[in-house]
Amino acid sequence: MFDIEQELKKLPHKPGVYIMHDKDDNIIYVGKAISLRNRVRQYFRKNKKTKRIENMVSLVDHFEYIVVDNEAEALILECNLIKKNRPKFNVLLKDDKTYPYIKITLQEDYPNIYITRRMLNDGAKYFGPYASAGAAKEMLDFIKEKFKIRQCRTFKYKDRPCLNYHIKKCLAPCQGYVSKEEYRKQIDEIMLMLEGKTEKIIKQLEQEMQELSSKMEFEKAAYVRDKMIAIERISEKQKVSNITENDIDVIGFARGDFEVCIEVFFVRKSKMIGREHFFLKNMEDETEERIVSEFVKQYYIGRTILPNKIMMKEEIEDKELIQESLSKIAGRKVEIKTPQKGEKLRLVEMAERNALITLENKNKEQYNVLAELKEVLKLEKMPRKIECYDISNLSGTNMVAGMSVMQDGNIKKNLARRFKIKTIYSQDDPACMKEVIQRRLKHSIEEENGSFGRLPDVIFVDGGITQIRAGIEAVKSYNLTIPVFGMVKNDKHQTRALMDENRKELKISQELLNLITRFQDSVHDTAIGYHKKLREKELTHSALDDIVGIGEAKKKLLMQTFGSVEKIKEASIEELTKVKGITESLARKIKNNF
Repeated sequence: MFDIEQELKKLPHKPGVYIMHDKDDNIIYVGKAISLRNRVRQYFRKNKKTKRIENMVSLVDHFEYIVVDNEAEALILECNLIKKNRPKFNVLLKDDKTYPYIKITLQEDYPNIYITRRMLNDGAKYFGPYASAGAAKEMLDFIKEKFKIRQCRTFKYKDRPCLNYHIKKCLAPCQGYVSKEEYRKQIDEIMLMLEGKTEKIIKQLEQEMQELSSKMEFEKAAYVRDKMIAIERISEKQKVSNITENDIDVIGFARGDFEVCIEVFFVRKSKMIGREHFFLKNMEDETEERIVSEFVKQYYIGRTILPNKIMMKEEIEDKELIQESLSKIAGRKVEIKTPQKGEKLRLVEMAERNALITLENKNKEQYNVLAELKEVLKLEKMPRKIECYDISNLSGTNMVAGMSVMQDGNIKKNLARRFKIKTIYSQDDPACMKEVIQRRLKHSIEEENGSFGRLPDVIFVDGGITQIRAGIEAVKSYNLTIPVFGMVKNDKHQTRALMDENRKELKISQELLNLITRFQDSVHDTAIGYHKKLREKELTHSALDDIVGIGEAKKKLLMQTFGSVEKIKEASIEELTKVKGITESLARKIKNNF
């Protein structure tokens, strides 16, 4: 038996990482501390905590810890454990993908250029990261189009050049048609372009073009001219500001009603080479500085290539410690800055605006629907969690109910639940509705962090006024104030409207009606599906389990062969005996039983 109070006394005054477990031994939280004793004890004392941490502590069954030499080691270990175990109550970055880089194999006599996601210490030169493979491919295609470099990983032919040479897309280094020095000149130009030093390369190309023209080599001069024009265009396409510093990542933060968005701009040599955004849910009671701090740790620690600076609007937790850790990883100084004026501040503000736009675009449809629901139903707050219920039975037999859940405007199939009616023995749908809703509410009242989660903001019932009143009675039995509405159908069994407790049908938009229809269909399918399953199970039992000689194995084979009890009933004795283990006498018993 793990005694938390006794274990708290054993904690050392040393830096390290603590790991919280629930009763099922799942890791639910990982944290770091300068002093394990001071930090961990705070969780179990009566002090002010965020709702998120309060919920976490209520689930802690036991904890463990790992002692390290210093806080920097604790930071890296914490990040690694969070990425590996993805604890429920940590701020989690759900993006673990590696980003594409353009690699130039400088260690080779005739360097190759291609896209890679693996960073190796192999003497090659890497450029990036690019926010998407598409952006990296676009740049690589441009290089292959404007520079006559090799396009094969290994030289394809030993006795002749490949097709690219004949269509003037390669200088055929495989055949020695170009010197190492001349080929390397192209590679140097490409690197200048990827580094953003386009003014220098354009000046060089302009001089080369003039020299070729003076020598009357107009075809080569035209090739250089076209290359120069293309580089100028791609340079203008990428340029975003007058920032002259190299390798900057810019972080923008935006908070919405349902989640937060973090936008990252990748700026290299005054050029925007890409961007990426990330969504984090259930951050309502977390501060911006903590969210961004956790993001920076999880996003950057563990990467092999890091920017020189990371810029953002607000100061973050553990800034000095994170800078120290990132600088150690990079082998050079990595700074976290919060610019106060000038172009840098404007770039951060642009990232913030883009984060907000990205968030609004993602949530626009859901937000509009929920905002309409809030207005139509006259609710005090946004209905983020809605549950609907439906009863299913056949002449009072196999009475069941289905529950469907809509979270932030999305129907969540994994949160659907099924119920067997336990206290009602006749066909009384309103009474069944009351029982089921009472049972469901009891789950969250007794265990808010259980499988049913928190209480709903609104309850919908499949049916009219009698079902609505049954739902209201269930809610009032626990002294709750959750509003209840009915989902009523027309003569063609199609969703017609929402109804309140006064039998008033509420006017809603077609878009909202379509969503309510899908919601009603989902709970109907859950209830009907469960009812059919129980009926099939009952039929299977009454038809096969009472036959002497038919055990579980033979019953399973019969059902697999014929698909249903009805098909078994229709099968001939000859067909039945084709099933393994079914003799002629047993087949006759089956027929006689039916």
